[in-house]
Amino acid sequence: MAGLTHLTPKPKPGLTLLIITLLCLNSTHADDDDDDTATNRKVQQANGQTVIKLTEKTQQLSGLATTVLQAAQHYAEFLSYGKAISVQPLVTLHHRYLATLTERNRAAAKFKQAEQSIERQQDLYQHGVTAKRNLQDQQAQWQTDKALLDATQYQDQALLDEALLNWGATLSAWALTARAEKLNPFLSGQQTLLQVTVPSHHSPAENLHSIAVAASGDRNQAQTAELIASSPQTDSTNQGISYFFQTSGKAIKTGMSVSAWLPEQGQQHTGVIIPTSAVCWANGQAYVYLKTTDDTFSRRAISHYTPTAQGYFLSDTLKPGDTLVTTGAQMLLSEELRGQIPDEDND
Repeated sequence: MAGLTHLTPKPKPGLTLLIITLLCLNSTHADDDDDDTATNRKVQQANGQTVIKLTEKTQQLSGLATTVLQAAQHYAEFLSYGKAISVQPLVTLHHRYLATLTERNRAAAKFKQAEQSIERQQDLYQHGVTAKRNLQDQQAQWQTDKALLDATQYQDQALLDEALLNWGATLSAWALTARAEKLNPFLSGQQTLLQVTVPSHHSPAENLHSIAVAASGDRNQAQTAELIASSPQTDSTNQGISYFFQTSGKAIKTGMSVSAWLPEQGQQHTGVIIPTSAVCWANGQAYVYLKTTDDTFSRRAISHYTPTAQGYFLSDTLKPGDTLVTTGAQMLLSEELRGQIPDEDND
């Protein structure tokens, strides 16, 4: 009819909410199906082995990182013990050195002045300007100042001998300098000085540079200590050669006893070293992931590995040239396990 407006019935609020909820649930279910389908596409079987397929873009978005393993040499380790020792005796040596240095400089200055004075008196005496007694007095002063200078040099040598007997050449050189900058990290707490005694029936590797140390005695919690030098003395409680090391490990404080793991001479093995970030765990078993093609990853179980300062050393399972996942292994494991969950819709 003319003049009449067609009115659309206004839906009730409750009915509108129900419709929106059903639509959301349907959308969520569809997304879940898509995710499950995508996961199943990622996790596949190849030659009887489970592999994960990821596009290059997905790898980048996931933050996956890999490295090509290089051949590495590793020495079998033996256990030794040591102690975190105070650098106070070295600081005392340094202060004594500064005192003797001051005395030596003062004596050298007086002796130089005496030499100049005696030369002047000799010249005056030769020209008849001064008496012989004045020249003799100046010669006596020269002898006195020379003796004082010699005495300071003897003190320097005595201090050096004492330092060498107790600390060896390297640490002595650190302490017996004007600035002693090498001691500053120990004074600030950035470094801790260690003395480790190697049992007489063991021999450390000839190319010894660093060792693993821990106050807890747990190798897995060990931190790296760098070799300084061998010690001229040994621990009275242990028979063997002692070495000085330095460590930046915050868990080791002066006075603590430490366990030390040193590489054994002649017990060398060939393998690879992997970073700790490459290892993931499931049911108490350690695994790593290898990138076998541009878009394929496979899991490998590792059982025989040795903790090192750089990570873990393996003499089997992996080989040089393998492409190892160093970041993202745990994500790959989660993806693989998720893909192994049966689809309830297909039961």
